[in-house]
Amino acid sequence: MGSLWRYSHFLLATVSAVFLLMASLTGAILAIQPIKDTVQPYKTVSLDNVQLSQTITVLKNRYAEVLELEITPEGFVKVSVLTKDGESANLYIDPETGDKLGEVSPPSAFFSFVTNLHRSLFLKSVGRAFVGIVSLLLFFIAISGVFLLAQRQGGFKKWFSKVQESNFGQRYHVILSRWFLLPISIIALTGVYLSAEKFALLPEVKMAHQLESIADFDAELVPQNIALFESTRLSEVRKLIFPFSDAPEDYFELALRDREILVHQYSGEVLSEIPYPFVLLASRWSLKWHTGQGSIFWSVVLLIASLSILFFIYSGLQMSIKRRRRYKKAVVKYTKDEAEYVILVGSETRNTHTFANAFHKALEKAGKTVYLSTLNAYSTYEKASHLIIFTATYGDGDPPASARKFEQVFKKVTPHKSLQFSVVGFGSLRYPHYCLFAVKVHTWLSNHSNFVSVQPLAKINDQSHSAFMDWVKAWNEQTGMQLKVTLPNLPEKKLKEYSFKVIERTPLNTDNTALIRLRPSKKRIRFQSGDLLNIIPPEDPLVIRKYSIAKMENDILLSVKWHPKGICSTYLCHSKIGDTITGSIENNTNFHFPRQASSVWMVANGTGIAPYLGMLIENREVTTRLTWGGRTETSFDYYKDYIEEALSKNTLDDYQIALSRTVHKSYVQDILFQHKEKVAQTLTSGGAIMLCGSLAMQNGVLDTLEEITQTELKKPLSDFENNGQLLMDCY
Repeated sequence: MGSLWRYSHFLLATVSAVFLLMASLTGAILAIQPIKDTVQPYKTVSLDNVQLSQTITVLKNRYAEVLELEITPEGFVKVSVLTKDGESANLYIDPETGDKLGEVSPPSAFFSFVTNLHRSLFLKSVGRAFVGIVSLLLFFIAISGVFLLAQRQGGFKKWFSKVQESNFGQRYHVILSRWFLLPISIIALTGVYLSAEKFALLPEVKMAHQLESIADFDAELVPQNIALFESTRLSEVRKLIFPFSDAPEDYFELALRDREILVHQYSGEVLSEIPYPFVLLASRWSLKWHTGQGSIFWSVVLLIASLSILFFIYSGLQMSIKRRRRYKKAVVKYTKDEAEYVILVGSETRNTHTFANAFHKALEKAGKTVYLSTLNAYSTYEKASHLIIFTATYGDGDPPASARKFEQVFKKVTPHKSLQFSVVGFGSLRYPHYCLFAVKVHTWLSNHSNFVSVQPLAKINDQSHSAFMDWVKAWNEQTGMQLKVTLPNLPEKKLKEYSFKVIERTPLNTDNTALIRLRPSKKRIRFQSGDLLNIIPPEDPLVIRKYSIAKMENDILLSVKWHPKGICSTYLCHSKIGDTITGSIENNTNFHFPRQASSVWMVANGTGIAPYLGMLIENREVTTRLTWGGRTETSFDYYKDYIEEALSKNTLDDYQIALSRTVHKSYVQDILFQHKEKVAQTLTSGGAIMLCGSLAMQNGVLDTLEEITQTELKKPLSDFENNGQLLMDCY
């Protein structure tokens, strides 16, 4: 069902995009007209407080003849009169005094042009038909968008829960959708109704007054003394047409909000009264809701809704192009029964195919026979020895489009031979059911006698390239392979490069780690602890490595682990005092010290402690604790002075160390579990937990935190992630 809504949404938007572009652009312009009209200074009193008879009196005294009185949607009193000089005039007046407030201007030529373009594209009836059809398509687009958004957010109950997408276009496509789906639906439906009215597709409206012969009356009432006029407030009136002559058979035509009345001009007798039929009232309301006449608030809503449609067209096109650029269909050289390695993909937006295609290509380069298809196409495989599954999760833990039939097919198909399998799940920790469908697939395979797991289920957060490459490395170790997987490079924003002077560098410790302090050549470089320094080694300018920054005064402190074959780490760890390092600073706003949190729990292993050393200097009032993991006690020596200083200045309240190469080995997640009550209290009181270090550490800590929140707080960890209480910077 999710695919149906997605494809319907995309198809309808594609078909109507050009017309929607024109209609929404002109609609946004036309929404300005009611705002412009409403702010005119032609409303002096509340019409609820003025009787119709009172206004008629002042008009009769001031003008030679009154032809018509009308209350505009803006609440202005507009009259058509003959002045005592014999000139005709259309005026806005004060209903209590009859004073002229302004003359009625003719319609703006510009807005008339835009109105005709909006209504019919200058194609007359054919254009009106197109506009009506496009309005109907817009309504269907909105309906399909409702269900897509509900699935994305995890159900209608979570309609206004925090938006998970980080990409600007996708994020605001969701945010604007949930706020403006209702106004857009109203625009669409009222547009359809007005078009149907134009083409006589609605029931015919007949309002024929039945008048008998009007008798002469000896007694003449002045209009202001007519009882009906005395009891009618101006707020109830739409229009009053005065009698054409003094003849008894001419009468007042009074149009109220809900009915039309003919009134004898001498006796005040109601000659005929007809309530407006529903079709006419609906037409009037459709026009009001479609144009925003008389309401600044609704006109502004219509303006923003029209502009949001333009944004939806842009962001939708951007997402579509982005998906197609990412997705390049792999050339499959072997059939399902010829291949030794079978790769099956479950994807909703084709992003997962990027990883599957790269893995497929690497296997082929290694000389393996490979077959790649979707999970929906699961079958028997005659020569296969390995089954590798890459799958995303859609909506509320549901299968993505290309995997929706997998469970059903899997139960029916009996494998011909035993297969080794691996499952890689793609998702986002921001969602409650992180990689849930991948978990289900791994469970189904694990419980089947014909499948043997090569390694535990792997979960990739936010399509992390580094996390995927870690999985490839682990898969190589388990299978004895040496695959070299190359993922397509994502376009990155060009950052300004700066020069930094090495002013301190420690020798390598027992963990091959060094502390390096860099001083920018320019004093006015904005950065803070938690930002990233992209190092560009001169030997290979194409190799860029990111390091988390600790800000020390205006210097940068890095903690770098040397890898014998690492180009960047060798460049840094072998640098000398006085050397110049080239790099760029990347703002990492998602990993700055959370000053608004009630407390902060910093968790790191190895060199991941670096940004915390700077954050502890920034801290002034927030209760903060640190849990760090290393190999031995000497691994902590380089950081100990910074930590002791923070304790003495009360910017750090306490810390714990987990050591993995000692008799009583432990990891940071073990310490967190030992203090699970404190962890739970930190989260429930609005505190934040920060993670920095290796992905292996991150995965272990996340599993532990998930267990703590589920058992201690009866909530998923994602609830706290969505509240901004879980900050991560792991590689």
